[in-house]
Amino acid sequence: MHARSKSRFMSLEEVIYLGLLAVLVLVIFPLALEPFRLNLVGKYLTFAFVALGLVLCWGAGGILSLGQGVFFGLGGYCMAMFLKLEASTPEATAIQSTPGIPDFMDWNRIRELPWWWEPFYSLSFTLLAVVLVPTIFAYLIGTAMFRRRVGGVYFAIITQAIAAIATILIIGQQGFTGGANGITDLRTLKGWDIGSDSAKNTLYFVNAILLFACLLFAQFVRRSKLGRLLVAVRDQEDRVRFSGYDVASFKIFVFCLGAAFAGIGGAMFTLQVGFMSPSIIGIVPSIEMVIFAAVGGRLSLFGAVYGALLVNYAKDWMGESYPQLWLFGLGALFIAVVMAFPNGLAGVWSERIMPRLRKLWSRSACPEVPLSKKSPAE
Repeated sequence: MHARSKSRFMSLEEVIYLGLLAVLVLVIFPLALEPFRLNLVGKYLTFAFVALGLVLCWGAGGILSLGQGVFFGLGGYCMAMFLKLEASTPEATAIQSTPGIPDFMDWNRIRELPWWWEPFYSLSFTLLAVVLVPTIFAYLIGTAMFRRRVGGVYFAIITQAIAAIATILIIGQQGFTGGANGITDLRTLKGWDIGSDSAKNTLYFVNAILLFACLLFAQFVRRSKLGRLLVAVRDQEDRVRFSGYDVASFKIFVFCLGAAFAGIGGAMFTLQVGFMSPSIIGIVPSIEMVIFAAVGGRLSLFGAVYGALLVNYAKDWMGESYPQLWLFGLGALFIAVVMAFPNGLAGVWSERIMPRLRKLWSRSACPEVPLSKKSPAE
């Protein structure tokens, strides 16, 4: 029974995929890349958290969310608030008219720290908020939508509208959120200089380990009864509902789980990059996050990670080489993959490459014995 449960959780091929991904992320990248490039890869991996959640929501559950950037930003802003308060000690802000508050508040003539900033003096509270704030917000959205059976393209449009509203709200409340510039100049975590090369390397490995933990948990959800029910909801929602299952609860759960993953990714983004701004949570970034999952393969957790790495690398490379054309190149990449390979890069691997490798392996392991022209009886 124990061996059987293991096989249900992860097949041999998936174990190999996980091992290859671990070698790539934990060994090859750190050894082959200089600190600046490794930090860029760490930034790419923070978006892979969002892609994992989209595989569960969109690929398994059929819930296309175009507002995952909001949850990514909520987790990032929670971490940024803690780091900003640590950097805003009375000694460090003595030149301000009101020492002890973030600089953008002082510039906007706010003379007292808002009450909802106060809990973020605590790192423990911040770590909880990174997960709980996006999850609670997703629960409110999911309950309002899924209990009323809002889904499909209507749900996608509503989440896109929420991303736009969140961006406008953050920019408009400049005195409390930093406005369009966001929360910047984040330097230390409990006195630890997060801008040094050694700190960035450490944060890279922390980020990678958290990503693998989320990947394994997502794999557990997909292989569980809940995962099978999500696929059934995606394919035949009414039939599942008529069977007596609470379809809305399943959708709310997986939507909240995707939001929690995104919040963790946003917090790690803030730590690795050193800022958080509304430009990360708007409509365009949210659509880009869907592209990560689509290019990698919306039905594959491993493909989502590779999709996030590939698309972000292509984006930065085209941005450096062709600064005026990179957006068109990114759009062409997405259209080409979706048109030619509907299941993304993971589908190309599983449907075209792996069958050929199996044939080659079977032929090498069991070579065909040529038959003689005449049988022994003759």
